[in-house]
Amino acid sequence: MHVLGLMSGTSADGVDAVLASFKGQPNQPNWELVNHVYKPYPKNLKSLIIQAGQGSKYNSLEWLELSEAITEKCSEAAQSCDPKGLAELIGCHGQTVWHQSATNEHLGKSLQLLQPSLLAQLLKRKVVYDFRAADIALGGQGAPLVTMTDVALIGKGQAWQGVLNLGGIANITIIPPKSGPDRRSSIHGWDCGPANSLIDLAVEKHTEGQLSFDTNGLIAKQGVVKESIVKKWLNEPFFKSNPPKSTGREQFGLEDLNRRLKDIPELSPESQIATLTAFTAAIIAQDFDRLESINLVRPSELFVAGGGAKNIQIMNELRKRCLGTRVTTLQEKGISSQAREALAFGLLAWWHIRKHPGNSPAATGARRSAILGIKVEPN
Repeated sequence: MHVLGLMSGTSADGVDAVLASFKGQPNQPNWELVNHVYKPYPKNLKSLIIQAGQGSKYNSLEWLELSEAITEKCSEAAQSCDPKGLAELIGCHGQTVWHQSATNEHLGKSLQLLQPSLLAQLLKRKVVYDFRAADIALGGQGAPLVTMTDVALIGKGQAWQGVLNLGGIANITIIPPKSGPDRRSSIHGWDCGPANSLIDLAVEKHTEGQLSFDTNGLIAKQGVVKESIVKKWLNEPFFKSNPPKSTGREQFGLEDLNRRLKDIPELSPESQIATLTAFTAAIIAQDFDRLESINLVRPSELFVAGGGAKNIQIMNELRKRCLGTRVTTLQEKGISSQAREALAFGLLAWWHIRKHPGNSPAATGARRSAILGIKVEPN
């Protein structure tokens, strides 16, 4: 079956569309990536989305217009990726604007903006959406949702592997080996903390909106990391807590950036961005150091995806700090770093049709596995 996967992450920079074919057994599908297209959001739409994630107050009409604009951009990306209309099914995550972790007392809360019936009508195809809700209803975090898809798409190796996504937020999947005493270990995953969210906001702040991200890490390369501050930040409660855990821009957004910049007012803009860049990598390294506390071992290989995979300084910092782990990009596994999440949501949509569970309770904390998503059809 040909499926279109659509994804826009917490960086809110645009929509990735992937056309892929899936067949065979759900847990070990034969798959092929047919096409991948990226459509950036207009600057004003990106700004509205980021403000929504920072708690801006919109009236009902403004929320509706924002979700409609996002839906139309998803439709444009889908049509550009699949001009011949090969896809029978669309898997669309929508645009996350709020995500709150589950606690012992309360269920989690997560809001993705999308008008699925409109998308189905625009594309004249079935749409599966709202992938987090079933996991959250079962007491899970609703994130990360790509742990099981990582295993299905990449497969198990001879040793423990990690798949790290560096979007606005960093999330990781830990995959056990296919043989040996650990082969029956659970697949784990969690949100690590900020990846590009703080870096992007700092770049925009220091360039007065002229730049929205640090291309290839060139700004950070000119600065000097203040290691004492990185160590201080790593001691914050979120980074010391064990999985399952999830987070978003509402926690690591502009307010958080301004708080951190008050810790380093004496640094040049380049050194502030270098310190934030090193912080992103140091979070991952600290998580690796603490894997024994959840009965796991350090991955021998780490495959990096997302926009951060293109940031040379982040990659250099990861290689420097994640000792004992070979750090490379997901491209080595035949998956574009930019296409990974859209491909994953295409697979989740196919799993929905096949009635195959999509979440990992070990990663999200849900009471059990569940079939993810809700399906709508065009009229």
